[in-house]
Amino acid sequence: MSFEPAEWPRRLRSQEWYGGVSRDNIYHRGWLKNQGYPHDLFDGRPVIGILNTWSELTPCNGHLRELAEKVKAGIWEAGGFPVEVPVFSASENTFRPTAMMYRNLAAMAVEETMRAQPIDGAVLLVGCDKTTPSLMMGAASTDIPSIVVTGGPMLNGWFRGERVGSGTALWQMSEDIKAGKMTQDEFLEAEQAMSRSSGTCNTMGTASTMASMAEALGMALSGNAAIPGVDARRRVMAQLTGRRIVQMVKDDLKPSDILTRDAFENAIRCNGAIGGSTNAVLHVLALAGRVGVDLSLSDWDRLGRDVPTILNLMPSGKYLMEEFFYAGGLPVVLRRLGEAGMLHKDALTVSGGRIWDEVSDAVNWNDDVILPVERALTASGGIAVLHGNLAPSGAVLKPSAASPELMRHRGRAVVFEDIDDYKARIADEDLDIDETCVMVLKNCGPRGYPGMSEVGNMGLPPKVLRRGITDMVRISDARMSGTAYGTVVLHTAPEAAVGGPLAVVRSGDMIELDVPGRRLHLDITETELQDRLKAWTRSEPPPASGYARLFHDHVEGAESGADFDFLKGCRGNEVPKDSH
Repeated sequence: MSFEPAEWPRRLRSQEWYGGVSRDNIYHRGWLKNQGYPHDLFDGRPVIGILNTWSELTPCNGHLRELAEKVKAGIWEAGGFPVEVPVFSASENTFRPTAMMYRNLAAMAVEETMRAQPIDGAVLLVGCDKTTPSLMMGAASTDIPSIVVTGGPMLNGWFRGERVGSGTALWQMSEDIKAGKMTQDEFLEAEQAMSRSSGTCNTMGTASTMASMAEALGMALSGNAAIPGVDARRRVMAQLTGRRIVQMVKDDLKPSDILTRDAFENAIRCNGAIGGSTNAVLHVLALAGRVGVDLSLSDWDRLGRDVPTILNLMPSGKYLMEEFFYAGGLPVVLRRLGEAGMLHKDALTVSGGRIWDEVSDAVNWNDDVILPVERALTASGGIAVLHGNLAPSGAVLKPSAASPELMRHRGRAVVFEDIDDYKARIADEDLDIDETCVMVLKNCGPRGYPGMSEVGNMGLPPKVLRRGITDMVRISDARMSGTAYGTVVLHTAPEAAVGGPLAVVRSGDMIELDVPGRRLHLDITETELQDRLKAWTRSEPPPASGYARLFHDHVEGAESGADFDFLKGCRGNEVPKDSH
């Protein structure tokens, strides 16, 4: 049987493996045929990798195998050859010490998987927090035509007639336990209500935020972000995505064509409008670094500062992702931004058209979910980026989730040297702390934890909670879950573990927080600060070996996205040499 590749606009990558009659071509083709594929599937049609982050230990992504079948159906319909490829899946709720430590490993593994295997395009099948940025980062590094489809959020949780937002309710109820407002049995009863269907967090946590970022960046089909995971329309979206990737390969529509400066500016403004997670700052900065777009923390502040938060969703507001979908989803928010002159309307998307063409006719079906600007949750939303002698390289705070009365505050520092110190002392009735104090947590940044865990939203001392106090100023070099809330300063950089000023804060020092003025100040003299920094020494040695050592030696600071220093820029998808 001769082999004559089908007509295509250009020679596809997969033909380096399958297109010909050489010994190497027969080796690659013949082995794959043991799966029962007929010969004409190798005739030059595009091979589409479905990069699936399904795992039984990533429960948010537990339904992605079903969605993958719908993606396959769409690829077959459009004339492509689908192959499902399992890839590294970092679960936020099972990985220790933190899933963030493995985002870069996942991105690196995905990049090498894409480059080393015979795929012409990729469907990035994602959900749980770190899977979305890690797969987009890997795709950006290879620049193979790629499209995102997410697993979607869980259905609303309900407990005793009230909405229960995944994550958000967990933080609230755990504080209520300490305050004596809720019993342990009631907490256990509420547990099942928090996660009653397949899907990711149903609040505007990091998973839903990153799904929204993918759509705002143009890397997912319009409307993808908000469809619940168990809704039939999520399966339709998966099938349509499968169809679309085949045409993207034909058009050679690549991540570098879509992930432009304008696209990133659209995403930053979108994040402000939806009250998105502070984790998006890290992931979007890292993604920009992969495509060579010069994006900085100052861009987050400049672009998001005047964006009103109009999405009334937990943790900033009242509703959950299910209502967001019914109200019209992200296209409505993007339309509002466009009408306000805050959207680059000509930005290209995976549809092949302009983002404005995708959203200009979007209809808001519930203006208590997607609010009019005059009723915005926060008139000046976005992510506030703070600087000062305590955060020379920056720190972030989410105004829509903070207490307005604490946005300007001066208080006495109560310092916890690390998370173990915090856990050991926070419930001590003799701890010298009240609601006017500023809680400071050290050594929880990229190198310090290691991996930068979501512990920045420190629970308040029980003795303060029992007095009805629900928020205090908290400062750390850690992250917090996108489902969390409070006046929490995060990502303080440089982090304590590398000798940043946070490392030398002492209990009793006075700290000034001025969010409108974008200032975070340790109230000691410059001479005293420099003397403390000179005397500082790192207490913990670096890991001896393994991935932890690689992470420690090469992770960059939170201010630039905490990616590895050797993974900046696009390395392309040149076909590796054949060894057979």
